[in-house]
Amino acid sequence: MTTAPASSLELVPPLGKPEQLRRRELGAFLRSRRERISPEQVGLPSVGRRRTPGLRREEVAQLAAVGVTWYTWLEQARDIQVSTQVLDAIARGLLLDQVERQHLFALAGVADPTGGPKACPVVTPPVRAMLDQLSPMPAVVLNARFDIIGFNDVYSRLLGGLEHYEPDERNIMWLAFTEPSWRELLVDWETAARGMTAKFRVALAEHVAEPKYKSLLKRLLLASPEFAEAWQHHDVTGTAEGTKRFLNSEVGLLNFEYTNLWLGPRPGYRMTTYIPADPVTKARVEQLAAMGQ
Repeated sequence: MTTAPASSLELVPPLGKPEQLRRRELGAFLRSRRERISPEQVGLPSVGRRRTPGLRREEVAQLAAVGVTWYTWLEQARDIQVSTQVLDAIARGLLLDQVERQHLFALAGVADPTGGPKACPVVTPPVRAMLDQLSPMPAVVLNARFDIIGFNDVYSRLLGGLEHYEPDERNIMWLAFTEPSWRELLVDWETAARGMTAKFRVALAEHVAEPKYKSLLKRLLLASPEFAEAWQHHDVTGTAEGTKRFLNSEVGLLNFEYTNLWLGPRPGYRMTTYIPADPVTKARVEQLAAMGQ
């Protein structure tokens, strides 16, 4: 396992109350979004020499119709009241997409007027039966922290055998960033790693008070320089369908289209099913399934 350089220790979240951590994360997120937008993108003139990229704080305050001092305090993680109307104006001013908007409201601890789903269940016996019956298609149940909650046999064999890992190590992010064999297993490793980091940041905003989430973040920052670098970008993204490629040591390259089934009204627990994208992959998946018979 590669150890992160000492400078990565600076990225470890400082101790503090959940609300303090949330405010610090909110300030950092606002700065990252502000710095990526040019004045021209939001209809403002580009006046004067700029020492940093993106919008100035006073320009964001102008777009949101709030005081410059108030907005500065918001980025500085001061303990101030934030209204739904102001957050909505900031989201529009910073050109946030839907995922970024939800992330903003979650960090501010304010209910988004568009509403939000409630809690969802863990793996139930019917879900367990569904996992098994989906074989030979690989299928797994994950929570928002990327813990592997449930899986079928062919999914385990696709990943080289999950039985080799202790239950508390069965976390997709942890394995992807710290297990060397997964660099070869995940053909498009860099894209997958960045995507998981962005999804985890969204999840952390909604679970900032939960020790398991903060513990995983600290472990990843200390163990993986690649994760520490990706975390600094403050990227956020939602979970969607897509394609993924695996290089399995037993059967070779497999190309999948994957889809997600939410196990409740909130996008927390989800079942991900991998569907062969071509005849060769279909035959190789059937090989994997037959190895357990």
